[in-house]
Amino acid sequence: MMKPKVFISQKIFDEAVAMVKQHFEVDYHQSEASLPPVVFKERLQGKAGAIILLTDRIDEPLISQCLGLKIVSNVAVGYNNIDVEACTRHKVMVTNTPGVLDDTTADLTWALLLATARRVVEADQYLRSLQWRGWKLMEFLGFDIHHKVLGICGLGRIGLRVARRAKGFDMRIVYTDAVRANSSVEKDLGAQFLNKEILLSESDFITLHVPLLPETTHYISSADFSHMKPTAILINASRGPVVDEKALIRALQEGKIAGAGLDVYEREPEVEPELLRMKNVVLVPHIASASRETRLKMALMAAENLVAGLTGKRPPNLVNEEVLL
Repeated sequence: MMKPKVFISQKIFDEAVAMVKQHFEVDYHQSEASLPPVVFKERLQGKAGAIILLTDRIDEPLISQCLGLKIVSNVAVGYNNIDVEACTRHKVMVTNTPGVLDDTTADLTWALLLATARRVVEADQYLRSLQWRGWKLMEFLGFDIHHKVLGICGLGRIGLRVARRAKGFDMRIVYTDAVRANSSVEKDLGAQFLNKEILLSESDFITLHVPLLPETTHYISSADFSHMKPTAILINASRGPVVDEKALIRALQEGKIAGAGLDVYEREPEVEPELLRMKNVVLVPHIASASRETRLKMALMAAENLVAGLTGKRPPNLVNEEVLL
């Protein structure tokens, strides 16, 4: 009996590939570069399943031409690169990798917060360029983190872990969310629920952990910056389009906020040139989940989802449950 054919769109960990090869015939694109859309479509033809990365786009025109495709396994928590509704219409399962990267992303959020507040990157570059001439009282003055106000937008799995880390800095924790947390969570964290406008006006540091949805696109826009303190620092390790990037640049240029730490961008991999020139902005290339341990777990989870979906089992992390109805 012939094994089903599956497609792995980009280089992933060998352990995950080996798991998939135990069950299927694998077409593996062993490169970290995304395939051009035309080539991607050709490679997907005749496949029962695929493991893809968030830089791969799955839309209605593609799905409609890939007859026999049963599952798309995304190596990511977010799945805005996939038209889930189109997949559901064509009876294609969509899976993701939730939970496994929560602590790692929270760690990176704090790395950005600390680096931006204390001007770590700027000071590092200054020293490496041999400009340092010795200790000065007024040199590279940043902002304290301890005892300040942390505003968390989205107290989900990642936001919750960011809040727990804030307790170690004796911060006042405030949060906003579409759904308020239960009282036991608020009590455990010492967190106060506020509406978005008040949170923005009271917070010294604002971290974003909302999913990318139509209603959260430009969740932080020009009007929102007008509510923030001029000493506030904004951290985004969720999705780029959650922040209106041009509005962010204007806010930084006009001194409406003091700085920003960004892991994600509105038009990745493009970054606004103005951001690249700003010393009060820390920029990293979408690495929130980029520890070896976490990325390996993500790849293995994606492989497990694929194997389950093509061997008659319900994938552990099925996004579109209705496809099984």
